Amino acid sequence: MPGTDRVEIRTLKVGRFCVVDDEAYKILSISKSKPGKHGSAKARLSLESIFTKKKISHVGTVTDSINVPMIEKGTATVTHIEGAEVHAMNDRDYSMMILPLPDSDEGMNVESGNKIMWQEALGRYIIIRDH
Repeated sequence: MPGTDRVEIRTLKVGRFCVVDDEAYKILSISKSKPGKHGSAKARLSLESIFTKKKISHVGTVTDSINVPMIEKGTATVTHIEGAEVHAMNDRDYSMMILPLPDSDEGMNVESGNKIMWQEALGRYIIIRDH
């Protein structure tokens, strides 16, 4: 999968990210069990989607490989808001970006002229903070 790297489940840590079913998730908790008589050690991951906040769990052996997304973060200046889209200028290379407007219950103040912090994973963007 482009934009990802493969690692073993045993190397994951809480607060990092992984990919399950083509969706990027943040790891909330990890619990590992000891190996049985004929089996291998298992790991249960509690995950929360970066984009939809949906929570799931994933179970696999500690030697299984899992995809880890390449996360990119940056800041931008909001130029204008058009419907459910935020048009912003990336502060790094001055390119224009179109980001989805965050829900009103997230408590962010996204207005023209304000700075925002964005995050990109698997080709999708999200506003994670306002300045």
